[in-house]
Amino acid sequence: MKKIDFMLTAFRDGFQSVFGARVFSKDYLPLVEFAAQECGITHFEAGGGALFQSPFFYANENAFEVMDAFRAAVGPKANLQTLARGINVVALKAQPRDIVKLHAVLFKKHGMSTIRNFDALNDVSNLIDSGRFITEAGLNHEMVVTMMELPPGCSGAHEVDFYEKTLRSLLDAGIPYSSICFKDASGTSRPQKVHETIKMARRLLGEKARLAFHSHDTAGTCVLAYRAAIDAGADQIDLAIAPLSGGTSQPDVITMWHALRGTDYTLDIDINKILLLAARCKEGLKDYFVPPEATCVEPLIPFFPMPGGALTANTQMLRDNGLMDRYPEVIAAMGEAVAKGGFGTSVTPVSQFYFQQAFNNVMFGPWKKIAEGYGRMVLGYFGKTPVAPDPEVVQIAAEQLKLQPTTDHLTAIEKDPKRGIAAAKALLEKEGLPTTDENVFIASACEEKGIAFLKGNGTIGVRKNAAKAEAAPAPAASAAPSSSTAPVAYDVELNSRTYHVILDGATALVNGTSYPFGVKEVAAKTAAAPAATGTGTGQPITTQLPGLVLRVEKPVGSHVKTGDAILVLESMKMETAITATHDGVVAEILVAQGKLVQAGQTLAIIR
Repeated sequence: MKKIDFMLTAFRDGFQSVFGARVFSKDYLPLVEFAAQECGITHFEAGGGALFQSPFFYANENAFEVMDAFRAAVGPKANLQTLARGINVVALKAQPRDIVKLHAVLFKKHGMSTIRNFDALNDVSNLIDSGRFITEAGLNHEMVVTMMELPPGCSGAHEVDFYEKTLRSLLDAGIPYSSICFKDASGTSRPQKVHETIKMARRLLGEKARLAFHSHDTAGTCVLAYRAAIDAGADQIDLAIAPLSGGTSQPDVITMWHALRGTDYTLDIDINKILLLAARCKEGLKDYFVPPEATCVEPLIPFFPMPGGALTANTQMLRDNGLMDRYPEVIAAMGEAVAKGGFGTSVTPVSQFYFQQAFNNVMFGPWKKIAEGYGRMVLGYFGKTPVAPDPEVVQIAAEQLKLQPTTDHLTAIEKDPKRGIAAAKALLEKEGLPTTDENVFIASACEEKGIAFLKGNGTIGVRKNAAKAEAAPAPAASAAPSSSTAPVAYDVELNSRTYHVILDGATALVNGTSYPFGVKEVAAKTAAAPAATGTGTGQPITTQLPGLVLRVEKPVGSHVKTGDAILVLESMKMETAITATHDGVVAEILVAQGKLVQAGQTLAIIR
C-alpha cells in the first residue's frame, strides 16, 4: 500500500480561502499545537501568500512574530511551508532582486523549512533568481507549474503540452529544487487533464522526483482530481480540516481518508485523533464569520476561474465597502478579463488583477478604467503572458497608464527608484522607524499599511459573528480609552441596508468588523456644515468608489491642474487616484489618511 503524504493547509490557505485571511493567531495556534503534538501531523502550510500581508492589514499583528510562534507550537522537526510568488514574493507588486533575496533569508530566520514558489504567468525568468535565493538560504525549494482551465471557447495555453513545455523550460534553466508542485488555485482543471499532466511529469522527471498536486474544491471536482493525480504518480496532495475545508478551500483530511478507503493508497493517519482535531477546530473558530460563498460549490467557476483564496478575500472587501450587491456582475465580467489578458493563471497576483479589472469594468464601464496591476501585466511588466494579450486592451492600458509595452521587465523592476532595500530604508528613516531587515521587508511588501502598523497605527478588520464579536485591540503604540460599561448593540438601517453595530468602549463593530471611534459633545443648536460637504464655495471633488484614504498628494494650498491626483484611495487592493476636475487651488481636504470613505462622498474642495 502506497502512503500519500499531505500538507495541512488549514492554517494558511484555509484561512485565506474561508476567512479572507483575516484571523487572530491567538485563536488558532493552540489548534496548531494540538495537530502537531497530539495528532502527529508533521507538514503544515504556515504562512506566506496572503497570510503575510493580512496580519499587518487586518489583525494588527506582525507576521514574522506569528511565524516564530507557529514554529514554537509545532517543535523543531516539523516541515513548515510557505507560499511565494516568484519576483512578487509575498507582495502584489514585483520586487527587485535584493528584496527577493531578503525574503528567503528572513523566512529561514523565522522558522520556515520549505517555500513553494510559483509564477502566475509561468514565466521561467521570474523563478530563476527566487529559486536560487531560496536554496542558498538553506530552505527547500518547491518549484511550481501553475494550472487552470481556460474559459469555454478559449485556447492556446493550459493544456498538457503547455505544462510540459513549461516544466522543460524550468528544468533547462537549471533552477535548484527539492520538489515539483502542480498548483491549480481555481480548482478548475479537469481531472483527466490532471492525470495526464502528472503522468507526463512523472515520465519526464523519473520515479525519484517528489511530485505534489494542489487544488481547491470550488468547482466540486477536487477529490476526483486528487485521485487522478495519485493514480498518475503524485506523492503529495494538500488537505484542510473543517471548518476550513471544502468549498473554496481544499478537501478535508477526513473526506480524503474516506475516499481512499479500500484502495491501494493510505494517508497513514489515526482517524480518531483527526476527528478530535476537527472538533477542536470547529469549537476554537466558531466565532468567526464564514462567508456563505466559502462553503459552496460553484459550478460556474470554470467560466470565470476565480481561485478560492481570492474569491473570499474579494467578497470580504466588497462587504467592507458596501458593494456586495455588485458581486454577481463583477464575477460575470471576469471571463472577458481573463480572455483578453493573455491567459496568465488565475492565481495571486494575476487573479487579483482579473478581479480588479472586472470590478472596474462594472463600476466605470468596459475598459474605461484600467486597473494598474492588470494594465502593467498586459504591458509586460510582470513578465511574458502565455499568449499575447488583446492588442486593443494593450493600447488602452498604454494610454491610461502612460507606459510603453516592455519585453525586459526584470530590468525595469531593478531601475524603479521606489523599489528595493535602499528605497525601503529611506522611507523608514523618513518616518523615524528602525531600519531592521524585518522592517525593510515589511515596508517593501506592505507599503503604506506596513508603515502604519510599524508606527502603531495598525487597524483591525477581522470578521467575527456579531453576537460574539470581540473588541479590537488597541494599536500597538497607543492605548484606547477604557470603558466600564457593557457593550451596547444596535441594528442600524441606512439606504435599505441593515448594519449590526456593537459599541464597546472606543471600538465599534459593524457587521463583525472593528473600527476605533471617538465621541465629543457639541452645542445642541450648532448648525455646522457636515464635514463631507466642506465650507464656503468651490468645486467639490467626490469619489465614485468607497475605500481607504491611502495618502494625500496635494495638501491645502496646492495649485492643481485638471487631472492632477489630489488623494489616493485604496479600494479592492487597488490604488485609485482622485483627481482635480479643473484648474485651481486646493482649498479644503475633508478626509484624513487612514479614514474610510463612501461612494459619493466629497473629499476635497478646489477653488
